[in-house]
Amino acid sequence: MKNRPRGGLGRGLGALIPTGPAQPAVVPAETHVAAVPVETGSHSGDPVGDARESTNGVVVSAEAVPASVADPQAAAPVEIEPVLSPVPGARFAEIPVDSIVPNPKQPRQVFDEEALEELKTSIEEVGFLQPIVVRQLDDEKYEIVMGERRWRAAQEVGRETIPAIVRDTRDDAMLRDALLENIHRANLNPLEEAAAYQQLLDEFGATHEELARRIGRSRPQISNTIRLLNLPAQVQRRVAAGVLSAGHARALLSLDEPEAQEQLALRIVAEGLSVRATEEIVALALSDGSATNAAPKRRTKPHAPALTDLADRLSDRFDTRVKVDIGRSKGKITIEFATVDDLERIVGIIGVEQQESAD
Repeated sequence: MKNRPRGGLGRGLGALIPTGPAQPAVVPAETHVAAVPVETGSHSGDPVGDARESTNGVVVSAEAVPASVADPQAAAPVEIEPVLSPVPGARFAEIPVDSIVPNPKQPRQVFDEEALEELKTSIEEVGFLQPIVVRQLDDEKYEIVMGERRWRAAQEVGRETIPAIVRDTRDDAMLRDALLENIHRANLNPLEEAAAYQQLLDEFGATHEELARRIGRSRPQISNTIRLLNLPAQVQRRVAAGVLSAGHARALLSLDEPEAQEQLALRIVAEGLSVRATEEIVALALSDGSATNAAPKRRTKPHAPALTDLADRLSDRFDTRVKVDIGRSKGKITIEFATVDDLERIVGIIGVEQQESAD
């Protein structure tokens, strides 16, 4: 499997923020980088001594490999470390957990214990996909702006540091624009993309329309990517590691039970199943109730063309995935949404007036 350039795993949205000044996109002509994966000591991209050790333990001298024999694609410096635009008013840092204090104005005083346990499991299995957001109080202390639940979970699992975006500005629009600019540049895997999209929507005031326009993807694509965060932690870890593709992950999301998703994920890895084979297994599992024993031997009965056409037209109307199913005695229409804001948008299109909550 091709080694992917180091992305934002463990940093999430922090992968979009440079930790130092922007670096030049070109390696100096006198330095020839060997066409093997290498570990870098920092984000600077500068050579580390006369030799480097690859991820498979092979030490290669920077001077020993002529530029003419190096693979030009593998040696491309931009693939080794993405060049990010500066983000005014924010920086990324790993901050000691005990240097952070909660916001005294935090309206939430009671945290759901079950949700906290799920978050702790996710942190232990996958890492921090969404950094907390803090502001600096003094040289040693930071106050939480967003992410107190993540900070509490980090304390409970014994983490000494936590990834954080340190905000130095109150200009939300400027910060959001800078993060959106860098989402093209960072090497994010599908799970990291999902976490970045979700945090931009929830904590930085981005809209689905803005995301779709700035990153060149449709709203359904964004919604489907965000849904990857609904997978069990162990499945998320395989997606983050590149063992499961985004296509495999989307197929697994069609199964309702986390246990079924985990079992089929194990089977995908063990048998080397393709995305198409996985989709057929899921389709059969949904029709006969067995997610692990079904084999891709036959295809499910296709929908009537009229229903497929209706689903397509509804998907275009609501700008999200819509399924239309009909059984012997009844049918159902399923409209997918990614966030509460997305749900409110769809409800608005339907024309249902929402009741304002009483004070």
